[in-house]
Amino acid sequence: MKNKYKILVTGVAGFLGSHLAEQLANLGHEVIGVDNMIGGYKDNIPHNIKFHNIDCCNFEKVKSIMPKVDIVYHCAATAHEGLSVFSPYEITKNNYLASVSIFSAAINNKVKRIIYCSSMARYGEQSTPFLESMKTLPVDPYAISKVASEDVLINLCELNNVEWVIAVPHNIIGPRQKYNDPFRNVVSIMINRMLQSKAPIIYGDGEQKRCFSYIDDCLSCLVPMLDQEDLNKQIINIGPDEEFVSINEIAEICANITGFNLPPIYKPGRPREVKHATCSADKARLLLNYKTSISLKDGIQKTFDYIKKRGVKPFDYNIEIEINNELTPKTWTQKEI
Repeated sequence: MKNKYKILVTGVAGFLGSHLAEQLANLGHEVIGVDNMIGGYKDNIPHNIKFHNIDCCNFEKVKSIMPKVDIVYHCAATAHEGLSVFSPYEITKNNYLASVSIFSAAINNKVKRIIYCSSMARYGEQSTPFLESMKTLPVDPYAISKVASEDVLINLCELNNVEWVIAVPHNIIGPRQKYNDPFRNVVSIMINRMLQSKAPIIYGDGEQKRCFSYIDDCLSCLVPMLDQEDLNKQIINIGPDEEFVSINEIAEICANITGFNLPPIYKPGRPREVKHATCSADKARLLLNYKTSISLKDGIQKTFDYIKKRGVKPFDYNIEIEINNELTPKTWTQKEI
């Protein structure tokens, strides 16, 4: 990384965006950040960046901050996959429309490269491990919005000769993750509940398999994406492929770390939830020298330490349930979390 850039990071009050913006600024880049503050914490915003409290869907305001930006990292998303089945308008607006707004403004201002943080939800229900060469098979509105955003990014960048990279992180954990959101972030939800002497809630039988990536390991791949030449037009999974773990096992690890050992409360499975979602990291190892430096247990421990220090919070049901019927989880409609 030889050059210094002016970089826009979206979702800068959120978990991933705040860490990324801080690290880029520490490397000497000029970083500006945007966030609408619906999914992050104010104290997440790094002090060494210029912050704009705007919604990515506000195209006119997005255009106003885009001049002279060289690189765009689009991290902002309403990353509520399960909720998207019941709040499709809100999730789609904040993912697809927001992405089109950012991409359009960036390309109009002739940025060098756009790095888009997609989701492994793009793969849907396929054989694991997921490979970047697989076709996309989204199974819910969240995944559909992420794949559609990818398609628009590639379409516009190819037409206008702008470089693009699509990063596909696994489930990221660590400090600064929003832990009082009842709709997402299973590890943080469990820890926040356990610190309030409440048993973890598990949907279905708990044998859903996932991989969890500690934030620092994810950043080790995202930062080089800003100008590494051989990454242009690449789609790259980011995250460990050594520790496939069930949600039941996650609950057990959280219980051991918190010292709270009540048995989980099992609820009916959520519609459209993929049973097994694990990715291959071979491409990241090849192109980015990716390796896992923080184990799952250590990552959960660091997440616990952050939540305990910051203090437990009541869960904030700040997104409206748009479709409320017999399929909608009662944990949400009756605010049981």
